[in-house]
Amino acid sequence: MSGRPLLFSLATAALCGCTTTPPASSGAQGGAGYGPSRLDPPAVEQEFRAAWVSTVFNIDWPSSAGLSASRQKAELIRILDRLQALKFNAIVLQVRPSCDALYASSIEPWSPWLTGTMGRSPGYDPLAFAVAECHARGMELHAWFNPFRAKASTSKPVSASHVTRRHPEWVRSFEGKVWLDPGLPEVRAYSLRVIEDVVTRYDIDGVHIDDYFYPYPKNPKARPVPQFPDEAAYRRHGGGKDRADWRRANIDSFVESMYASVKRKKPWVKVGISPFGVWRPGVPSTVKADLDPYTMLYADSRKWLRSGWVDYMSPQLYWPIRGDQSYTALLSWWDSQNSARRHVWPGIASERIGPDRPASETGNQIQIARSSRRRSSAGHIHWSVKSIMQNKRGVADLLAREVYRNAAVIPPIRGGSAPGQPGLTARTEGGALFVDWQKGGGDAPVRYVVQVRKGGRWEPATLISAARRGMRWEGAEAPQVVAVTPVDRYGNLGRAAVIERN
Repeated sequence: MSGRPLLFSLATAALCGCTTTPPASSGAQGGAGYGPSRLDPPAVEQEFRAAWVSTVFNIDWPSSAGLSASRQKAELIRILDRLQALKFNAIVLQVRPSCDALYASSIEPWSPWLTGTMGRSPGYDPLAFAVAECHARGMELHAWFNPFRAKASTSKPVSASHVTRRHPEWVRSFEGKVWLDPGLPEVRAYSLRVIEDVVTRYDIDGVHIDDYFYPYPKNPKARPVPQFPDEAAYRRHGGGKDRADWRRANIDSFVESMYASVKRKKPWVKVGISPFGVWRPGVPSTVKADLDPYTMLYADSRKWLRSGWVDYMSPQLYWPIRGDQSYTALLSWWDSQNSARRHVWPGIASERIGPDRPASETGNQIQIARSSRRRSSAGHIHWSVKSIMQNKRGVADLLAREVYRNAAVIPPIRGGSAPGQPGLTARTEGGALFVDWQKGGGDAPVRYVVQVRKGGRWEPATLISAARRGMRWEGAEAPQVVAVTPVDRYGNLGRAAVIERN
C-alpha cells in the first residue's frame, strides 16, 4: 500500500493540532521489537466541523423522492465519503422536517421526502443506516428536528396518522403554512416525546433544532406585523401575561425541557440550536436587520445560551465579514453572551458563494472562528452540504488545501471522564507490522486518535472508530513510534499510550 497504513478496510483521515496529549508508557506493552516510549505525540486538534444535510424538499438528500433504498444509501455514502475525505467530523441530518419521520416511528408517519408518499416505508431505516455509516468513519450524527412545523407544503397530502389528522385542534394556519400551536402544553409535550423517542432508540450523538419557533412573517416590514392565530390557547393558558411575553415563555419552556429531557436519557448526547443569527436588530449597535426574532419568532436565543440550556449554539451567521450584518461583529457578540461557557459554533453560508462572494470568504470566516480567544472551543457548520458536494466555486478544494489540512476531534462537552489509557502491543506477520490495542480502564472510548512518527517526523494522524482495534503497515513502511489516544462520548481525551521501535 505504498506508504499508507492499512486500517482494516476503514478509510483514514489526518489529524494533529492543539490540545496537549500527555506522554505515557504504562499502557505500552511492546513486542515485535517495540517498547514503551517517552516521546510526546503532537497535540490533538479539536474543532467541530459539520454540514447540515437537509431532507425537506430533497434539498440535500435524497436527491429526489421515490428513489430505491439502494440508491438512497449510495447517495448518502457518497456524501459521507466526501466529507470524511475533507476531514469533516459530523453531519446534522434533518430527521423530522414536518411532523414526519426519516426513521422507523410508532408516533409519526414516514416522511414523503423519502418515497413521495407520506407513510410509505422506504424499505430500510435511514437514520439507523446513517448513524452506523457515520460512526464507521469516526464521525458524529446530530439528529435535526423541526418542533412545530406541521406542513412544509400544503400541496402534498398527509397520511391518516399525521398529527394534523389526529389532532386538528392543535393545528393553526398562518400565511399559507400549517403549524402546531406552541402555546398548547400538549403540543410542546408531543414534540418532546418525539425527540425523546429518537434519543432512546438510536445511538445519535446530538439533538439539533433550527430557527423555526413561532413562524416567520412573510414580510417583516409589514405594519402591523401579522399575528399567529393563537387566541384560544392564549385565553386558556395566558394567565394574564403580556401575549408576547407568554409566547416567549412557551418557547423558553420547550427549550429548557428539551435540554433536561435529553440529559436525563443520555447525558453524553449534545443539544444544539441554530437560531437566526441576529438576536435583535441593533444588537450589537452596528447590526441592522428587518426581522426581530425576539418579537416576531418569540425566540430569546440569548437567554438559552446564558442559561446553559444548550451544549452548543450555532447562530446562522450567513452574512459577509463586513456589512450591516457583519459576521465578525455578530460572532464576537455571541461569544460575549456565553456566560454559561457553552460552545458557540457559527453557521456559515457556503451556499451563498457566488460571483459577489468568493469561496475565500468561507475560509476567512472559519479562521475568524478559530481566533485565539475561542480556540479550545472552535467549530462551525456549513449550510449546506450541497455546496460542499458541488465544490461551489472551489470551496471544497479550498477546505482541503488550506483550511482542513489536519483532521480534528470534536471539543468536549461537560460530563464523563477521560477514558483509560489503552494497552498497545506490536506483532509481525507475513512481513507486515500490526499494532493492536485494548480498552483501558474508565469510560469506554468511542474513537481513537492514532499518530505515527516516521523518519524523525510525526505524520498527520488518523481518527478511527473504537470498533477498530488495530492498524497494519507493510514492513518497509513501519513507523518508528506509534501513539494511540482514546476519546469518550463526551469528547474527553484520554492519556496516550506510546510505543517505539527498540
